[in-house]
Amino acid sequence: MLRAADISAFLKRNPMAIAAELTVVRGSSPREAGTFMLVGPTDLIGTIGGGALEHMVIERARQVMRTGETGDDLDVPLGPEIGQCCGGRVNVEMRIVDRTKAEALIARAAAEEAAQPSVFVFGAGHVGQALARSLALLPLKVTVVDTRPDELEGLPAGIGAKVTAMPEAVVRNALDGSAYVVLTHDHALDFLICAEALGRPDAPYVGMIGSRTKKARFSTWFKGEGGDSEALQRLVMPIGAQGLGDKRPEVIAALAAAEIMVHIGRREVETGARPVTEGKVRAVHGR
Repeated sequence: MLRAADISAFLKRNPMAIAAELTVVRGSSPREAGTFMLVGPTDLIGTIGGGALEHMVIERARQVMRTGETGDDLDVPLGPEIGQCCGGRVNVEMRIVDRTKAEALIARAAAEEAAQPSVFVFGAGHVGQALARSLALLPLKVTVVDTRPDELEGLPAGIGAKVTAMPEAVVRNALDGSAYVVLTHDHALDFLICAEALGRPDAPYVGMIGSRTKKARFSTWFKGEGGDSEALQRLVMPIGAQGLGDKRPEVIAALAAAEIMVHIGRREVETGARPVTEGKVRAVHGR
């Protein structure tokens, strides 16, 4: 997904640009209707799926810029004709990005960003930093929370940072549908945060780093504090395990990031949530 700030920066570098958008998708396609990319004379941002289709669109967009045309529409069968085996058919709208178009694209991207699910990462140690780097690539609003200001330095662009002496209070005040990953430097603090998160039935994901022994201790403590046994079943621990048992921070982070997205995606399906571009996405399924 293109971010509003990235679109704005691209258009400043490329005052002459074409917006190429998939407006209709029938059958199988690498991306859904509503997906767009921006093409400049020598630069581009975003993707409509790559491959032969994208190459064709980039070449045609730059031809439009060279000839001074206002725009173009392409109706492309994704089959043997262009050497792409998806088998569907797409319509690609290409328009010069004037001021009105630029404002519309930036506003749309900002609205999509605002609708992104929130993920709170508690703990900015080695795994927390690695997880922040992995999550920064995904369509999520990510905030790393720690009691230590120095640990929050050097986070990736687009990742929020919050210093607080009471991280568990962040859970209480979080928006509905937020996900929580707990991996602080203090087991007692982990337990407090995790217990607070398990008290949020709206959370699609509650994960805590640690071993089976730590999980057993937390379970005993949680039940002793009056915690709900059903809520305990929602705890993902250890995070990003996937049967690998690999303890390298970057590997844990990559697996945990995928795990978090799966849980969020499942919750969106269960609740019927849809992105901002719902009307256009329906075209993927021919509805």
